[in-house]
This record gives sequence, C-alpha cells and structure tokens, in this order.
Amino acid sequence: MTSTPQARTGDATLDKAADENFPVAPFFLPRAWRDDLMAVYGFARLVDDIGDGDLAPGGADARHLGLEPGQSDDRLAMLDALEADLHRVFATTGQEPHHPLMTALRPTVRRRALTPEPFIGLIEANRQDQKVRRYATYEELAAYCELSANTVGRLVLALTGTTSPERVRRSDAVCTALQIVEHLQDVAEDLARDRIYLPAEDMDRFRVTEADLARPTAGASVRALIAYEVERASELLNEGPPLVGSVNGRLKLLLAGFVGGGRSALTAISAAGFDVLPGPPKPTKPSMLREVAVVLRRARRER
Repeated sequence: MTSTPQARTGDATLDKAADENFPVAPFFLPRAWRDDLMAVYGFARLVDDIGDGDLAPGGADARHLGLEPGQSDDRLAMLDALEADLHRVFATTGQEPHHPLMTALRPTVRRRALTPEPFIGLIEANRQDQKVRRYATYEELAAYCELSANTVGRLVLALTGTTSPERVRRSDAVCTALQIVEHLQDVAEDLARDRIYLPAEDMDRFRVTEADLARPTAGASVRALIAYEVERASELLNEGPPLVGSVNGRLKLLLAGFVGGGRSALTAISAAGFDVLPGPPKPTKPSMLREVAVVLRRARRER
C-alpha cells in the first residue's frame, strides 16, 4: 500500500528514534505500550525538530499546522501553532488535530488520561531555546531540564500507570542526567546553533572560553570540564537502579534501557578522552547491553 503524504510526514520524524542513546519503544514491550510511547516520542521529536530547525524540507509540517510553507523557519510561530494543535488533542469538542503526529497522539492521551502540562512543558523548553542561549549556573540548566527532559520521564510513568512521588523524584534525576549527556555529546553542534548548555560558572572554574569550544579538538581545560560534567551526570544516574528496582516486568527492562543507555553514552565520552568536539561520541550496542545488565544487577541488590 502506498503511504500518504501525511503518513510520510510522521514517519520522517519517528525514524529518528533509531538515533537515540536508548531504545524508545523496544520490541519486548506490549504493543499498546509501544504504540503509546511512539505517539509521545513523535510529539517530543516534532517539538525538538521545530525548535532546532530540523524539519523535513518542503513545508509539510507548517501546512499541517495551518501555516504557510514559508513559515517553517519561523520557530516561534511554529511552536505557537503546535500548541494550538495540542489544545485540539485535549479538547472534547471542536476541530480534530491537524498534524498527523498530533492525530496519533490523541488516542494515547484519552486511553491513558494524560494531562496537557508535560506536553506544554516540552513546547516551552523549545521556546526557551529561541531566547536563552547561555546558562549562568547549573541551577538554571537544571530548571531547563525540568521542562525539556523530566516531563518525558513523568509521561513514561503515567503511560505505564506507575506514578508515585518517589518514582517521580528518581525519574527526574535520571532524565536530567540524560539531557546533560546529550548536551555533552552535542557541544560542537549546539555551538554551531549559538547555544551553550555548559554552565558559565563551570566554564569559568575550568578556564574554558567559547573560543575553546569552537576548536576542532578539545584542549586539557575543555576535557577537564567535560569530565566534571560526566561525573555530575553519573551521580544523577545512580538514582536509576533504585527506580528500576521499584517496578516489575517489562517496564523494568525499559527503564534499565534508559539508564543503561545514559551510562553507555558516558562511557563513550570517557573512552574518547572527554574530547567531544570532533563529533558526538556514540555508545556501541555491546556497551549498552553491558550497562543495562549492570543496572539490572544493581536494581536487584537495592530492592
């Protein structure tokens, strides 16, 4: 069967799941969970692609959101239009959602009784990306991660019916860590977009300048800074095994995959000598599997 242009618009976004540090909706999960996770991932990926200017060429996403194709590059207008479409997802009367990924999200929202706040948080994080390009302190960066990453972890707990205050606390730590890991991998790419997610207070501490981050390879001061941030993310990921140990069945494997993916990405950064400037150090599949096994063993001990 030939796919429609609408379906292809969604597929182009969902295909990016293969490039993540961790499996988004692995095969061992029940089909309903996989469908719901991919629906949420599709929304999150679309928001990020709008915020980063990584939409597929041709303006299809803008047309779906009720804008002119030429407005694809107007990121704030696109985010506003996406938020309007999000309200259609949650509305009980009126128009159906316009974008195919939003149409796919609606059954998940209804089936799992999700609330709009986490989704709005993701949009707001990308609005912030258009206005805030440097972070003075770690606390400022953590507040950004609260919108851009922690909301996703909370959605996973909501989708699987496992939300509790302690799980949310541990999930927030893990998700902040995963966001920091992604920032460390993408230092050069982010700088090309005039964004720096390394706190200025840390850069000052290690005497790192923006010019240092623009070099093709990292000097000693940059490597020391990245090593410091790796240790910070690693400490946050230590909340992962207790979180994994608090759930059962296939969800345990899913959460172990998230935590193990973050740990293996940190291992890749360390193996590169903390030089992230030539390009993002990527974890290997064997490394990820080893780290998942470590997480599961620790989870059993900490139950």
